[in-house]
Amino acid sequence: MATAGKVIKCKAAVAWEAGKPLSIEEVEVAPPQAMEVRVKILYTALCHTDVYFWEAKGQTPVFPRIFGHEAGGIIESVGEGVTDVAPGDHVLPVFTGECKECPHCKSAESNMCDLLRINTDRGVMIGDGKSRFSINGKPIYHFVGTSTFSEYTVMHVGCVAKINPEAPLDKVCVLSCGISTGLGASINVAKPPKGSTVAIFGLGAVGLAAAEGARIAGASRIIGIDLNPSRFEEAKKFGCTEFVNPKDHNKPVQQVLAEMTNGGVDRSVECTGNINAMIQAFECVHDGWGVAVLVGVPHKDAEFKTHPMNFLNERTLKGTFFGNYKPRTDLPNVVELYMKKELEVEKFITHSVPFTEINKAFDLMAKGEGIRCIIRMDN
Repeated sequence: MATAGKVIKCKAAVAWEAGKPLSIEEVEVAPPQAMEVRVKILYTALCHTDVYFWEAKGQTPVFPRIFGHEAGGIIESVGEGVTDVAPGDHVLPVFTGECKECPHCKSAESNMCDLLRINTDRGVMIGDGKSRFSINGKPIYHFVGTSTFSEYTVMHVGCVAKINPEAPLDKVCVLSCGISTGLGASINVAKPPKGSTVAIFGLGAVGLAAAEGARIAGASRIIGIDLNPSRFEEAKKFGCTEFVNPKDHNKPVQQVLAEMTNGGVDRSVECTGNINAMIQAFECVHDGWGVAVLVGVPHKDAEFKTHPMNFLNERTLKGTFFGNYKPRTDLPNVVELYMKKELEVEKFITHSVPFTEINKAFDLMAKGEGIRCIIRMDN
């Protein structure tokens, strides 16, 4: 492309300080260096993780910054040494990577790349410790190696998954983070047998994706647990068959579920990050074969407490990161699930706004409205 090797001037939504509305600015995006790619972002979405670090209430504040990590785009140019992708390829950026060389990447059991594992504090590229974004010569920091709230962004090649060019980017862009996290937690980690009973704690986007995964796997009962009953009707579209609102009961949720299921559910997936929900998700599974999977990220000071007999009675507790999907290896296959109509992505997308109105997406999430809001970069 004519822009290869040159600085590109484009629009980006810049967060100048914590919690303040994003500002559409003209930024300069430097060419990709060794093992990097520059991507033209066509569609991006807002995820709770963006909001969490934009608010910066419990983490290291890194500003000014370009947020965004759930997106779809096209490779504009590549840096030295890049052979896996080429200009024109359709890709999904991913907040974690796959270098394909480290022990984690070479292990069939892990997706936690040593080189490219998520780092929320780092605002620069790992190659040279510099940002590829600037305004009037001053750096604007990156976010989790993706920064998709920009018309063009630069990423390490290990953080982009090359996908089927026939897949509509305005739909499959949501597969680059939350949806795949929940889906994989069920399909890859909980692995519910056909006809089994699954409990899903938390019916936000990740929880609904976990329910969808349980449905695809063939679970016969999918019980949704949430404190917000307005989510229950929507959750039926994702396979939930029954619901429990803990506020409706004067006994522990794990006891309610045990009574509903003759001793406990076969699998549970926890998607809230609330430490009490995590303990409930573990203690509600059936002894002998029950498996609980933790997806939500707890408060840094939280402690998980349960009686050791819960383990000795053959309950299993597992954790998962990004649904145990290796980004470059596995995400293309998740996209193919959509292309084969085995996975319905459209029902996760409830809103769409032009890039100039990106702050509306933040407002929608603050109000708890909808599941995913697509941001159209071309307006």
